[in-house]
Amino acid sequence: MSSVPAFEEPASVRPRPGARPLELVGSFQHDGHRLTYTEFGSGDQIVVLTHGIMFTRRMHAPLARKLAAAGYRVVTLDLLGHGESDRPTESWYYSMPAFAEQTIALLDHLGIDDAVIGGTSLGANVALEIAVTAPERVRGLVVEMPVLDNAIVAALLTFGPLLFAARFLPVTVRAVGAVARLLPRGGQWLDALTETLDQRPASMAALLHGVFFGRIAPPKAVRTRIRVPALVIGHQRDPIHPFGDADTLAVDLPDAEFVQARSPVELRFDPGRLTDAIIDFVRRCYAADRHRQPGRSRSRQAGGYPPPPHRRRSS
Repeated sequence: MSSVPAFEEPASVRPRPGARPLELVGSFQHDGHRLTYTEFGSGDQIVVLTHGIMFTRRMHAPLARKLAAAGYRVVTLDLLGHGESDRPTESWYYSMPAFAEQTIALLDHLGIDDAVIGGTSLGANVALEIAVTAPERVRGLVVEMPVLDNAIVAALLTFGPLLFAARFLPVTVRAVGAVARLLPRGGQWLDALTETLDQRPASMAALLHGVFFGRIAPPKAVRTRIRVPALVIGHQRDPIHPFGDADTLAVDLPDAEFVQARSPVELRFDPGRLTDAIIDFVRRCYAADRHRQPGRSRSRQAGGYPPPPHRRRSS
């Protein structure tokens, strides 16, 4: 179980009642490619969220707004091959370690020393990679629906046909994308679905090939050495994200707590309970870290650096 202590957020960091946190869209270059992100809210207590495979940063917008309303600065990132970020057609650009590097590059771009790192499915595995490769950049982990050993066969059966279609029947991928672009826009989850279906065959094939024929997640022997606090969220009745993977991960991580979701879509369509658990976990991460290393929560931008370029207000 986690050793993160209970903590009540000071009133000074809470937003004014009814105030909508600022949302800014930005981009930066990493390894020759453009990556796009959205910032929600402001402050020195930061959460970074990454999405599931073939989804976009839009999937985390509702959670990001709730966290921002609770007083945190939240950044959602389109990983390479997703959303508004570049989509190269070479498979070697796509892997969990590469996605971890992109997320760390986001921290560097924004002048953030460290943050609570969270993600769903692919994003959950990316968060684990960051905790392994750059633990000093991680205050805590929010890991929803990790994909570990128990999910490999189901994932290959699910995404294998998509890889085949993208590689050998690209017209089908283009047709689905064309239909998706005709759908009306304006709703959170309809827009998220539209963005997910709007794929480019060559980059989609490269993405799926790179992810599923590379390292899916840090192995068990490595996971047991992750020493940061972690909140693991798992659920049943989903073969791609089996309950056993989340439960096993919560046991593997030395400082983890486990929350069982009622369904695979609870955080999307009935988010209150899980959102409260995530906000409480983030609050305790920053409380615990202040007790150990006062002042470390400040980002370099807060210390006087100019704001990064290429940001625009979200519509």
